[in-house]
Amino acid sequence: MESDKLLIIDDDEGIRTQLCLAFSKDLTCYSAGSADEALDVFRREKPQVVALDITLSPYEGAVDGLTLLTEILSIAPETKVIMVTGDTDTSTALQAIGRGAFDYYQKPIELDELRVVVQRALYLQKLERENKRLADELARQSPTSALLGGGAAMQEVFGLIRTVAPSDYAVLLTGESGTGKELAARAIHEASPRVSGPFVPINCGAIPEKLLESELFGHEKGAFTDAVAQKRGKFEVANGGTLFLDEVGELPTPLQVKLLRFLQDQKIERLGSTRQVEINVRVISATNRDLEECVKEGSFREDLFYRISVINIHMPPLRDRGDDILLLAHTFVQTVAREQNREGISLSAQAESALRRFRWPGNVRELENRIRRAVLLSSGQVIRPADLGLDDKTAPAQALSDIRDEAEKQAIVDTLARHQGNVTRAARELGVSRTTLYGLLRKHQVEQDR
Repeated sequence: MESDKLLIIDDDEGIRTQLCLAFSKDLTCYSAGSADEALDVFRREKPQVVALDITLSPYEGAVDGLTLLTEILSIAPETKVIMVTGDTDTSTALQAIGRGAFDYYQKPIELDELRVVVQRALYLQKLERENKRLADELARQSPTSALLGGGAAMQEVFGLIRTVAPSDYAVLLTGESGTGKELAARAIHEASPRVSGPFVPINCGAIPEKLLESELFGHEKGAFTDAVAQKRGKFEVANGGTLFLDEVGELPTPLQVKLLRFLQDQKIERLGSTRQVEINVRVISATNRDLEECVKEGSFREDLFYRISVINIHMPPLRDRGDDILLLAHTFVQTVAREQNREGISLSAQAESALRRFRWPGNVRELENRIRRAVLLSSGQVIRPADLGLDDKTAPAQALSDIRDEAEKQAIVDTLARHQGNVTRAARELGVSRTTLYGLLRKHQVEQDR
């Protein structure tokens, strides 16, 4: 397997040699002493991480480190560039981070600390690459949906979808409103042998009871006052494909009986008819209610519950999905930006932090709507918390010396996640120096655990 690549760019040959020797055991290391040489190596080798001297320019007219940073990121925006500076004034280094650098490090170089920075840069680069792979894979499997996620909770959902899709088992999708239950139902349909048939959704809670029976099962001409012609119901429309019963917990008792009868013999009767029509359809149901509790209360039939929930897939709330929040947010930003011709717009670090802290009562649907609003209303190319309608006040950092090791470790992991692995910003939020944070990373073995 090809090893990860690191490019060292510094006009000091001694530093280049020292760093290449230090990193050559774990990485394939390249070095360059000028901007022209660096760009040649970068284009040829495509390293994942670059350590770049800010004060690269040793003579008048040469390209400086900040300019070279911009050129590198224009060629490969996913590259993690670590700026190295000998200045005690960090304003230039912070300017570099504003231009897209991953982090910065001050000379004299402490190799152990620089290793931590490089390892975290590689980790984030791999995570972003894997998230993109997952997004592309899911887009191929289900091109009409935005069902994305790289965390353990969604990986379990994807595994269940892949397992159950080839069968005709009845599936019950549970979870709060806005968690993507219909998207999951579509993904099951599109990964199934029924993909060439129709996918027909109906919201059982959005149609008055008197009309719902006709919508589901159809009616004959003259079955009731306004029945001026025969009408096929959703079951017949979905023949050969999948019928998605959203909010199935809202079905009135008489229709629960008719649904149960269909699931038992795959036949329906239109309103006003005594003739049975045989239907070949798969039923996927969804609810945000606790159906087991409804069974105990007597509002939902127990036999129907077991019929529709041969396989139960729970869609996790967005607040429990960790890094998926930012994966979805960035995906929505790109999609909406293309729709509105706002290419290049992105989320600020403060917006990312606010997105992670918010509890998302409306889940993925609310996140998408807030992103749409922000892309439309933002005045510049950077989306800020106010554009999202979120509070940008950060919660006060914990006093690390006063908490137990486990709480200290969790605070560090959460803060690094909020800042996408950027040690400088994480240290600033936690109220510790970069050196202290590097020591805590080693103490808690955070990289190994991540």
